[in-house]
Amino acid sequence: MQWKHIDLKAFGGPENMEVVTEQALPEPAPGEIRVKVLAAGTGFTDTIIRQGQYVDVKDKPPFTLGYDWFGVVDALGEGVTRFKVGDFVADMPAIGGYTQYLCVSEDRAIPCPEGLNPASAVCMILSYTTAYQMLTRECTLKPGDSILVHAAGGAVGTALLELAREMGLTVYGTASKGKHSLLEHFGATPIDYHNEDFVERITRETGGKGVNAVFDTIGGKYWSRSYRCLGKGGKLVGFGALQLTTGEEKVPSLLFGFFKLLVLWRLLPNGKDSGFYNILTRREKKPEEFKEDVATLMQWLKAGRLNPAIAAIRPLTDAAAVHRQIDKGEIAGKVVLDCQLTE
Repeated sequence: MQWKHIDLKAFGGPENMEVVTEQALPEPAPGEIRVKVLAAGTGFTDTIIRQGQYVDVKDKPPFTLGYDWFGVVDALGEGVTRFKVGDFVADMPAIGGYTQYLCVSEDRAIPCPEGLNPASAVCMILSYTTAYQMLTRECTLKPGDSILVHAAGGAVGTALLELAREMGLTVYGTASKGKHSLLEHFGATPIDYHNEDFVERITRETGGKGVNAVFDTIGGKYWSRSYRCLGKGGKLVGFGALQLTTGEEKVPSLLFGFFKLLVLWRLLPNGKDSGFYNILTRREKKPEEFKEDVATLMQWLKAGRLNPAIAAIRPLTDAAAVHRQIDKGEIAGKVVLDCQLTE
């Protein structure tokens, strides 16, 4: 039986992504399950991996791209006891998700409820678990608290907005003008970072008190300004360095940003905190916590509490075109790949 996956043949642009057709399905080894992948997420992290700038991926091309996936168990390897054929599962391998079929250890796969929309379900893995853990594991927030979210129109950004709304938080978000209606849909106050100083705007909006938390994926130069937005007892959580990949920030500047984020600011007696969040690192250290948080989000999705901002559902073979859109910052929310659709 023929099946397809999207491989990266060399680090660089989307032109290095190619559709590979296999002639026989992979066979699960002992302790593995074979999964028919129904949906794969796309996002900025995938583009960083494609460029060879993601430190947690040590593999060299060729390899299959795709940070996270959702699918159904298709076959069992010898000795598998946790799953049966027809069970729904998900995982976040960082690479390997842009595929129609894959094999994974049964210990690694995360069980999921029946009856979920695959496109919405895959949003719960990287995007929503990142947002949920930053809001609940990295910070101590209560209803009525305020937060600032950078890149609020993106996949993780919109997840932060929706979960923050569920938690009863007041949310401010930076985004380009074209994404402001999406932010307002989630009840957030948009800030046009192209034409406004977000530090001045937050100072004005909060009457000088500052916010309780800032979530910043932009990078070192932004972290310094984001830190100024915090009120006493607030926390800055860095979780990316977007401007390094776009060339707007250089490595020395980012390293100095990390020094401030992880060392200098923590020494200041001003009641503020700062740190950096990495979902892969946290999962490896606390795997049961990761499974618990994904399970919580899947149940919220099944109960109708969450409705991810899905910009489009595209065929698997459109992956390179989607990457071009992500590179240009054109996507509001998240584009999901339908891995069983290749036309």
